[in-house]
Amino acid sequence: MNSDAYFYDPSGDHGLPHDPFKAILAPRLIGWISSCNAQGQVNLAPYSFFGVFSANPKIIAFSSESYKDTIRNIEETGEFTWNLTSQALAQAMNKSSAPVSPGVNEFELAGLTQVPGRNVNVPRVGESPAALECKLLKVLQLEALDGHTVKNWIAFGQVVGVHIRREYLKDGLFDLNAAQPILRAGYRGDYASMGEMFEMIRPDA
Repeated sequence: MNSDAYFYDPSGDHGLPHDPFKAILAPRLIGWISSCNAQGQVNLAPYSFFGVFSANPKIIAFSSESYKDTIRNIEETGEFTWNLTSQALAQAMNKSSAPVSPGVNEFELAGLTQVPGRNVNVPRVGESPAALECKLLKVLQLEALDGHTVKNWIAFGQVVGVHIRREYLKDGLFDLNAAQPILRAGYRGDYASMGEMFEMIRPDA
């Protein structure tokens, strides 16, 4: 047995003050998803289980822990928009996570500007440095090893429109340092900033 590593089986007790799983898989870019239901009511909510899965075509996905309004809206309309969260928008993002009734508009709750979509009928956050309009590819409910479904749904979307605020374009490149995205980082209430960047080119094949 390797005494240099702490081990636990996820099917049992981790034996630590808090489950370290989310802290290990951090930091994570936040899926700040805007959506509309079939009646046009708007929803905005952040999801910490988020990622990009294809560059050509451009495909992103996020996972919801329970069947929330966002998943229901996307299944109804087939559209959503991802909005980049930044340090300047951190408090607004946090406000949009409040457990409110489906009729509440989180844009208004958080004091954010709704900007109409170009290729989707879903608004984006006007203050966000960048936003990705998406068409739904599929929604999957996850299954565990024993075949039972779990209360997590993943929505995959193909990007059909890209918005970048002009002040975040520098010499034709998206200026990530200026955008300063915030990242989900582990335990309850923990967030991180981007930190120092460095360049490392992959070796030639």
